[in-house]
Amino acid sequence: MLDRLQRLVRDLAGRNDGRLVALLAGQVDAASDGVALARQVAGGELAPAEARAALEEIETTGAEQRRQVVGELSRVLAPPIDREDLFRFSRSLDDVLDNLLDLVRELELFDVRSDPLLLEPLANVDDGLARLRAGIDALTDELDDARSRTREAKQNEVRRAYQRAVADLLDGDEPVTTNTIKRRMLLRRVDVVGLRLGEAADALADGTVKRD
Repeated sequence: MLDRLQRLVRDLAGRNDGRLVALLAGQVDAASDGVALARQVAGGELAPAEARAALEEIETTGAEQRRQVVGELSRVLAPPIDREDLFRFSRSLDDVLDNLLDLVRELELFDVRSDPLLLEPLANVDDGLARLRAGIDALTDELDDARSRTREAKQNEVRRAYQRAVADLLDGDEPVTTNTIKRRMLLRRVDVVGLRLGEAADALADGTVKRD
């Protein structure tokens, strides 16, 4: 009973909003750390096996944050935006991180030590996550700013960068090799990361609209 009364007081004071937002921001940060590792591999700065080991630890942290978000959503009385939209946002961020881990695992399995074609789409994923982070930070105080940042995240260039990279990969009359197929699969994985990022942005945008 005492715990419930304390939570009610925190809800009324808005303090639980801060905890929930911090957990969601932590999920975004975990995904950003994952992108940084993938970019290092694509640029030839880090071995895929090292990146995979580090990303597995990050994914574990992100999964724990996701678990705490779900628990917090089940208890908080008045979340900053619609509960279901926050749940979707958290789930999509988890999918972003899972696909980044799959990307690094595939880089290791395919024995691809670097691939410059991955750099532009991954840079756009990083930019989209940074804008989502800004949107989350503004969620409790500046709803218009949160909506604007979320819209920017949705409009990122991951898909276009992916399309340009595939066009460059298949340009010319060179025969398609096993290596070509591997690189095409890796680019598609980054495209999927971008799709999950877009779903996270949609969820946050829906919540801010409903709040109005």
